[in-house]
Amino acid sequence: MLTGQFGEIYPPYLDGVGQVMLAYCRYLPRRGHRTLYIAPDNKKYRRDYGCETLLYHSVPLGFLAYHIGFPRLRAADRRRLDEIPFDIVHAHVPFLAGRTARRIARRRGIPLVATFHSKYYDDVYKATHSKALARLAVRYILSFYDSCDEVWAVNESTAQVLRDYGYRGEIAVMPNGTDIILSEDVPPALPEGLSLRPDAPMLLFVGQLSFKKNPHLALRACALLKEKGVPFQFVLAGEGPDHRRLMALTKELGLENEVTFTGRLADRMKLMALYRRADLFVFPSVYDNAPLVVREAAMMGTPALVVEGSCAAEGIAQGDNGFLCRCDEKDIAAAIEKALPRCREVGRRAQETIPLSWETVSEAVEARYAALCEKKKGAAHA
Repeated sequence: MLTGQFGEIYPPYLDGVGQVMLAYCRYLPRRGHRTLYIAPDNKKYRRDYGCETLLYHSVPLGFLAYHIGFPRLRAADRRRLDEIPFDIVHAHVPFLAGRTARRIARRRGIPLVATFHSKYYDDVYKATHSKALARLAVRYILSFYDSCDEVWAVNESTAQVLRDYGYRGEIAVMPNGTDIILSEDVPPALPEGLSLRPDAPMLLFVGQLSFKKNPHLALRACALLKEKGVPFQFVLAGEGPDHRRLMALTKELGLENEVTFTGRLADRMKLMALYRRADLFVFPSVYDNAPLVVREAAMMGTPALVVEGSCAAEGIAQGDNGFLCRCDEKDIAAAIEKALPRCREVGRRAQETIPLSWETVSEAVEARYAALCEKKKGAAHA
């Protein structure tokens, strides 16, 4: 089976959607399928990321890591795409890349799968502060998902977001996986320059440093813990548009001695070492749908503190395999203080119940793709 995975971002600047695409392109070939990672080109980075790629013309998108691509603008890019005999195409975004996948599917008479990954209303509203534009964006993406042969979501909570947007079709839940690494196989060496105190529990946040993921609430919660005399150290790993504002907030709150920013960690084992060293993974995002970082932390035996009722909280039971809090700095602080004495036992349960291997996911993806291809062929011959 020859599949094309269409998205809008290419390594090394991978968001969660890019990580999922990369996993599909690494694990489906292990099952005997040819799979292409198709995205805008970022000429600054030309490395082998362990999968076959097809990159098309793009331009940088302002100060962001993203490049905006125009797959139909150049004749050479169109020819390259049109020459590939895809059996199925999979769009991970509803924008230009997704609509290119749809064009190919329609011309070839092959299935188009689309995964709903993101809260697009929130994204547009944050960027424009306009509810009218955010509603217009939702109408635009609904027109795309309505035209697909099958729509997937990464969990039931995310599927409900799409239904709330007004989607009335069927939605299949296809969860995200993770690269399974045994905690005992992770070298203990932490990122260079990171010095941790042995006498204070370590809190960890991993992800894009953007206010939409609420790291500022975690920092304010830490200030409350400091006022109470609760010992801790807080490490934030990642980069993003609000990096400088968060560093300024850290200084404003008087947390320079307790908080460390590592920047982006390209070395996966160094990131795993951080997960393993942490006592509690603090992730108060209500934006993320099925965050891979929660699975990665659990894989290393580190439980997560997430916001109750959020998409990220699906599958987490309070005090069993993780911890829940309200989206409020005071409640986050109280939940951290209450969780710290129980992190080791709850972390063991998280390790047993939360990680899901990409091998298992890719087997389910393969079966779903095959069924869709057969259904499409049957419809064509009817």
